Amino acid sequence: MSKKTKLWSVLAAGLIFSLLLSACGGAPPAATEAPKPAATEAPAQPAATEAPAAGEGKIVIGAALCLTGIQAPLDEPAVRGAQLAVEEINKKGGVLGKQLELINLDGKSDPVTVGNVAVQLIDQGVNAMIAPSDFDFGGPASREAQKAGLVGISPAASSPLYGSEALGDKQFTMSMWNTTMGAAAAELAYKQKGWRTVYVVTDDFIDYTKSLSRYFIEHFKTLGGEVFFEDSYTQGAADFSAQLARIKALPEQPDFFYVSSYMPDLGLIIRTMREAGLKQPIVGGDSYDDPGLFQAVGPDYGNEIYFATHTWVSPDTSPQMAEFLKAYEAKYGGPPDAMWVATGWDVVHLLVGAMEKAGSTDGAAMAKALEDNTWDLLTGKLDYEPAAKGHETHKEVAMVQLTAGKPAFLGWLLPASQPPP
Repeated sequence: MSKKTKLWSVLAAGLIFSLLLSACGGAPPAATEAPKPAATEAPAQPAATEAPAAGEGKIVIGAALCLTGIQAPLDEPAVRGAQLAVEEINKKGGVLGKQLELINLDGKSDPVTVGNVAVQLIDQGVNAMIAPSDFDFGGPASREAQKAGLVGISPAASSPLYGSEALGDKQFTMSMWNTTMGAAAAELAYKQKGWRTVYVVTDDFIDYTKSLSRYFIEHFKTLGGEVFFEDSYTQGAADFSAQLARIKALPEQPDFFYVSSYMPDLGLIIRTMREAGLKQPIVGGDSYDDPGLFQAVGPDYGNEIYFATHTWVSPDTSPQMAEFLKAYEAKYGGPPDAMWVATGWDVVHLLVGAMEKAGSTDGAAMAKALEDNTWDLLTGKLDYEPAAKGHETHKEVAMVQLTAGKPAFLGWLLPASQPPP
């Protein structure tokens, strides 16, 4: 664990450096239909990381989302979306007759810090917890929430470990699991594109990238596809030459590549492949849905790239999305710069919806309300399995293609089948 923590610190510094180089209200969700949602550009406006103790007479949601470090590209936009959701809900009367408050303390992309700030938030008297969008980073916050009897939700952690089996009966993620995300990419490749062979590269640094590859491979093989080789890479290595040599040495080149990694090294991997003349399609998961990646690959290298993600942010997606975008532009002065703002908006509305269905902020009652209803969100229609089945999520996947470094929505995909978790 100490080695990993050191590497996280190195990666955090690397991410900040790479970003400098590339600088470039809805009501609570109803238990009925789903919207179908593109990230554009807007000024980043992070939340304050410190806050006073939970206000008396208010309902308080605590968050340990990361505003700095390697996890920040996912969590910082979510904080903005969450803050906006709180303001819009309060304009409409709050929840259970009280005003809503959000307190976020920066988890700093460090699991130990995430766990510590979660304890601090619980000591301040929060009523529910929002955890970072990754099992390795978010798990510590959800474990502390479980100990305190609170519902905890990660906006977008997709590992099947993120649920009741590993974290407890009051813990949830809003994301489809990697079983669904991996299967969706496999079906796009095999059924829609007609690709039959693949070379897989798996970043072995966190559970997200490892399990995403595993489920993609399993489903692609089930469909009839052939995996030439599964290579490995470790985030922070900043050198893809060995993997490139193995690819070049193949007797036959694959139809496409599946690369399960994330920024900042994901951009380096793709650029290295393209500069070496590998023009085959590259496919991946929601970590690709990052403006930093779009900038890193640019118009020269950002072609024939496909990924599975959570939503498509566009005003014509649904009335609910249009209302969200109007409120977002009014508060932040421009459209969202990243899809992840929608996950922050959704997680607050989901928690508030559970409170209203339960008529209480009691953790057990909220967890039952989450299990017993389906939820219409900006990120799609969500249905949970009960705790006995791990709180598995049922949700469609948004499929996106990069052309000249620009994302375009391909449509929603619900796999016909998927590997068991």
